Amino acid sequence: MKIVAVTACPTGIAHTYMAADALQKAATALGLKIKVETQGAMGMENMLTARDIAGADLVLIASDIEVEQKERFLGCPIHQVTLETVLLDAAAVLKALPIAV
Repeated sequence: MKIVAVTACPTGIAHTYMAADALQKAATALGLKIKVETQGAMGMENMLTARDIAGADLVLIASDIEVEQKERFLGCPIHQVTLETVLLDAAAVLKALPIAV
């Protein structure tokens, strides 16, 4: 399974990047492919390309705010969770996705 994800928090500092790191580590442990875009104080980093999005089975948005350029994901299956959920147990978030993990 290929997942693309976006992490963002109101201040765009620590939690954005901590959630991205937690998702990447959990995905690796579960044998999943993931690319995580962060939308933080530095702007959009590791930006998802149209190719990344088209090749993904699911878009995971881990955010407590509205993410930028969300229209890129129109027509894609999207699953949204809070950053806190990811920070508490990223593996459980990935295992609970609405597609087979």
